[in-house]
Amino acid sequence: MEENKKKVTNTTITRNTAEFSQMTGNIYETVAVLTKRANQLSIEEKKELHKKIEEFSNTNDGLEEYYENREQIEVVRRFELMPKPVLVATEEYLDHKLYYRNPAKEDQNQQKMEELENKVIADNQ
Repeated sequence: MEENKKKVTNTTITRNTAEFSQMTGNIYETVAVLTKRANQLSIEEKKELHKKIEEFSNTNDGLEEYYENREQIEVVRRFELMPKPVLVATEEYLDHKLYYRNPAKEDQNQQKMEELENKVIADNQ
């Protein structure tokens, strides 16, 4: 996961919308794909962050002040400096590293294929 993020710039870039709709044929479908991938990346990041922060958790349940050590602050800062999940998902999509499928389109294509097969069989008889 971190390998992908090192290559991605942390700034916003103006993009050509024609590039986005090229692979899916529909800009809205592309946005849906990117959104789902960004959510996946965000969940992975959140789990990783919580896992690293748990290492520093204090088991005292008293009303004492919460103590933040330097390592914990460094971990949080590192995560804050990482590129946003949307930028990573966009880069993956444009580099053709993102696999997606649309079951609705697959069902339509399957029905068309079956109709063509039935038509060919009927014509041959």
